[in-house]
Amino acid sequence: MPQLGADMSAGKLLGWRKHVGESIRRGDIIADVETDKADIEVEVFATGVIEKILVQPGERVPVGTVLAVIREEGKPAKPEAPVVPRIGAAEAAPPKPPPPAIPPRPAAPPGEAGRIHISPVARKLAADLGVDVTSLTGTGPGGRITLEDVQKAAEAKVARPAPGEELDKRARMRQAIAAAMARSKREIPHYYLSTAIDLSRVMTWLAQENLKRSVEDRLVYGVLLLKAVALALREVPELNAVWSGGKVVQSSDIHVGAAISLRGGGLVAPALHYTDRQSLDELMKNFRDLVMRARAGSLRSSELSDPTITVTSLGEQGVDAVFGIIYPPQVALVGFGKIVERPWSSDGQIVSRPVMTATLSGDHRVTDGHRGGLFLAAVDRRLQEPEKL
Repeated sequence: MPQLGADMSAGKLLGWRKHVGESIRRGDIIADVETDKADIEVEVFATGVIEKILVQPGERVPVGTVLAVIREEGKPAKPEAPVVPRIGAAEAAPPKPPPPAIPPRPAAPPGEAGRIHISPVARKLAADLGVDVTSLTGTGPGGRITLEDVQKAAEAKVARPAPGEELDKRARMRQAIAAAMARSKREIPHYYLSTAIDLSRVMTWLAQENLKRSVEDRLVYGVLLLKAVALALREVPELNAVWSGGKVVQSSDIHVGAAISLRGGGLVAPALHYTDRQSLDELMKNFRDLVMRARAGSLRSSELSDPTITVTSLGEQGVDAVFGIIYPPQVALVGFGKIVERPWSSDGQIVSRPVMTATLSGDHRVTDGHRGGLFLAAVDRRLQEPEKL
């Protein structure tokens, strides 16, 4: 049972997608697990054959419990221990048949999907979420199927819990968040920094860049913020780390967790893997996909276990600044507020500029205000050259 966040102590196995004896490859989805926050697709990190399933669907087990045994590719099979019948038994009980695997998600028929008025992004999301696009009625211009149409259809496929069960799950989510945040404030000596960033160059460049793009391919400024944070971490790598076993463990890869609010309350912060290496186009595509899947309950286990820092933005909620609580075992959190027009001194003149407040919550066991200040300065500097992001 994977550790899908510091607040997770146990998980419920919903079902297996692979049988005993079936070949699997690294990255395959082999099971679905229910946590207090969401239903998660569990990935496998080895290539080989499933030899034995140890936990059955419906069982709730602690984190770290072995769910199945995999014989890795190229390694010999382990000999099975002989079955010794009990005294007086005529014969050993026959082995239990393997649990039924969850059928693979249906893909839209290529011929039919090709004739449907749907964007490539919405078509890919439909394939990922197992939504048959031929059954959808588009609400976009000219009956075009939009991302929202696909997302609503995916949510409708999920069995709706009874009112009492839904309230219970929300309560468990709040309890899980409360446990993680209480642990963070109890164990992590936070320090907080903030700086105002002039976004006039970013907004001008973004407006000009989006004029060259179709509506579906346009960028949002939040993606530029994510990329700027990822690149700034290259300059101050101490913040790209986790606290484990009483010491800091720096990560060689940058996986920025994006805080996403869920419908009905609560939030998750799944990772955008290798954020610093992605182009803005790739980042926009992957960010949109991540948000849709998070709200449709289709996240992968690695997306919840891999973040090395978290970014949260409450600008759309009208918040000037957000001083967040670090999510263990990470050692930093970056916050962004709303963009506001403010007086700004430039070349000896007072002008009006779009300004955003960026904040850093840092773990004082790992860094201090000096390094944190250098990090925020690096974020600012990167945003002053948006064409290089």
